[in-house]
Amino acid sequence: MSIQERYDAQLSENGVIPTFLCGHCRSTIPKARIFRNDGENRQDMACHSIGLCSADDCGAVNCLDEAMRKLEQLEKQQQAAG
Repeated sequence: MSIQERYDAQLSENGVIPTFLCGHCRSTIPKARIFRNDGENRQDMACHSIGLCSADDCGAVNCLDEAMRKLEQLEKQQQAAG
């Protein structure tokens, strides 16, 4: 990708291990490529957490805020269910 666009990462559904997917190409975003969006590495976007797609033909910058909210909700539901 030559122009850096912002995409919204998705939380994979029905997975045993929570996985974030690139909002552009649906590739898995590895944990090593997920960062807090603050300090020296701040991207110019209103997003607290970003994930960089590692697919060779993609490289999209993803906002993970909504996907992380969904993951937190799922964890709370599982705790409540026992």
